[in-house]
Amino acid sequence: MDIARIEAAAQRLAGHARRTPLLGSPFLDEIAGRRVLVKAECLQHTGSFKFRGAWSAISALPPETRARGIIAFSSGNHAQGIAAAAKLHGVPAVIIMPSDAPAAKVTGTRGLGAEVVPYDRATEDRDALGARLAQERGLALVKPFDDPEVIAGQGSCGLEIAEQAAEAGVTRADVLVCCGGGGLTSGIALALEARAPGLRVRPAEPEGFDDVRRSLASGRIERNAALSGNICDAIVTPQPGNLTFPIMKRLCGPGLAVTEDEALSAMALAFRHLKIVAEPGGAVALAAALFRGDELEGDAVICTVSGGNVDAGVFARALVLV
Repeated sequence: MDIARIEAAAQRLAGHARRTPLLGSPFLDEIAGRRVLVKAECLQHTGSFKFRGAWSAISALPPETRARGIIAFSSGNHAQGIAAAAKLHGVPAVIIMPSDAPAAKVTGTRGLGAEVVPYDRATEDRDALGARLAQERGLALVKPFDDPEVIAGQGSCGLEIAEQAAEAGVTRADVLVCCGGGGLTSGIALALEARAPGLRVRPAEPEGFDDVRRSLASGRIERNAALSGNICDAIVTPQPGNLTFPIMKRLCGPGLAVTEDEALSAMALAFRHLKIVAEPGGAVALAAALFRGDELEGDAVICTVSGGNVDAGVFARALVLV
């Protein structure tokens, strides 16, 4: 993994992915006690950054391999990214999704033409199921985060952050990234290492599912005790990836963790002051920027809102908090 791979992915994404805005609000600055800049990946195709990695990985496949079809496993955002990218390439997609995935994400994935195969994330091994179906059907497996081309595609977001931060006059800041397995976090970290070394990436996670934070603290991969049971479903993963963790260990600062209520409050504040819709897992970095200020450094902070695919009931629950 290096900047050349990320730049190649960015070239393949040109004309297909959106260059999402870097937003700010004086009201959020006041709450945080510093300048807050929000990278709104909830405005990306399919409502999350995952389209970047999906397009990058699928477009990098040999044509004959791609034509046989794609398989992926996801709680929803990677699923929709793969489904959309596969559809645009004119190839079939099979998505293995947890049975407790939000209805909006399941519906969105099916609506993009993908076949959905449900599984129980508490009792079944999605990696084993994906490997078996890939072999049986001759499909190319695109992992949600532990894939070089997926990481490279997510790194294109980091290239944009580097350019937009410079335009905003920010050269030194913590960059808080909503983190599950670490694909977006490691991709952005690699891009910023090369293009904006004054910007330090820090992963943000939900409390109780902070495997990356604990892994960075211990220096080895730590696993979550539970695999479900948090509203931030989009970033609930068993552990950091074998490819992503070494990158994060080398480049990232200490992780941050927020409560469910803080994530919901960040969703409401993003809607009120930025006019964007965030899902709980996509709001944890903003929550850390707003409510973990004593753990941050500098006069400015950049954070991702990584996804906006939220069920109406959960969004309504968030709006009443602030």
